[in-house]
Amino acid sequence: MINLYIALQNNVPVPKDIPLPLPMPEWFFVVVLVLSFLLHILFVNLMLGGSILALIAQIKGLKNKEYDILAHEIAKTITVNKSIAVVLGIAPLLSINVLYTIYFYSANALTGLMWIAVIPLVTVAFLLTYLHKYTWKTLENHKGVHISILALATVIFLFIPFIFLTNINLMLFPEKWALVKGFVDALFLPNVFPRYLHFILSSLAVTGLFIFWYNSRKSYPFEAIYQQFTRYDIQKKGYSLALTASICQCMIGPLVLLTLPSKGMGWNLILVIFSGVAFAVPAMWLIWKRLTGEKENIEKDFYKIAMLLGITVLCMGSGRQIYRSNSLEKHRELVRIKTDEFQILKKKAAAKIKEVEAGEASADMSEAEKGQKVFSQYCASCHKVDEKLVGPPVLEMAKIYKDNVADLQKWIKNPGKKRPDYPQMPGFESQLDQQKLDQLAEYILTIK
Repeated sequence: MINLYIALQNNVPVPKDIPLPLPMPEWFFVVVLVLSFLLHILFVNLMLGGSILALIAQIKGLKNKEYDILAHEIAKTITVNKSIAVVLGIAPLLSINVLYTIYFYSANALTGLMWIAVIPLVTVAFLLTYLHKYTWKTLENHKGVHISILALATVIFLFIPFIFLTNINLMLFPEKWALVKGFVDALFLPNVFPRYLHFILSSLAVTGLFIFWYNSRKSYPFEAIYQQFTRYDIQKKGYSLALTASICQCMIGPLVLLTLPSKGMGWNLILVIFSGVAFAVPAMWLIWKRLTGEKENIEKDFYKIAMLLGITVLCMGSGRQIYRSNSLEKHRELVRIKTDEFQILKKKAAAKIKEVEAGEASADMSEAEKGQKVFSQYCASCHKVDEKLVGPPVLEMAKIYKDNVADLQKWIKNPGKKRPDYPQMPGFESQLDQQKLDQLAEYILTIK
């Protein structure tokens, strides 16, 4: 309660949640979120990294035809990776909605139109990549136009992650929600730009490894496509890009950690992050070893490198979830407290409504109907309407005291003993007030 008071005093929004049971344990959705997000982001990296590299290669292709061929080969993969990224994005989006409904939707609402703009931006970017892919021959003599199509798609691809990163970052800071007036305010919250730079570098690193693998396939007709480049040339370019981008990631990593607000930091996060680094270092060393070694050995250790970097990515993805959980832990506790208070008030309100409804129902009843309730409470254990029980039937009372309410009420309050075959009836003077006596008498005298 003290924490709740402090939170409210500091204008931290603490909404009342509507707790609904999850169809599966929470840990299950956390696992789905982490794993599905990593698969999704892998193909997002390939889509973005492929767009950047295809654009650079096509510009270089204006002077060297081989680079234009390379750009064409990379461009063929962009639309495929894009489609896979979209499909794989459904699971993490649904998972984060289930686990962090309040936070995710609040962030979306605060960034407003920019969040909604993701849909038309993605649509335009996708259409541009298809236009670029299928007009390669048509616009062969109009390279400026053709390159501009890919450049526009790439710029959009580079901007969309800003929106997602801004929203995901904003949801971690409920204490900032009252200060955020839109997307631009949220954009300049701590950690957005370092994380964005780290994401771009990861896209280039992943794409570098992909280019190495794609051109190393024995089924890939490399010699029939390129005239000057050798398979080793492209493999070396892919590995060099992956190594350079990975080293830059290691350099930018500390900045990402330093710009993370301390509220989400913990030993569990530090352990996972440094575990990821521990797997990344030998992977980078192996890449360097292959780049500086014999040409015929360049394909050696590729799957070992991919596995080590895969574990690194898994650690980084897990660390992202750990930081999210740590950051929101206290606020979620405040939400639980306020929700419990809300549920208590809700139960009290429901009880009050029932009481009022009962009162209204009672007000709509006739005096005889109210008297029947009094009879059921005080008389029904000894009297039935038309047959003897402990005392005589009610029909006899109605006949005896017909049109004589006063004597009936007098008898009920202080009955005497008139019949030897019936036990003495107890008096009800102290138990029934005048209103109930009137109602009971009305009921008895209406029975026929």
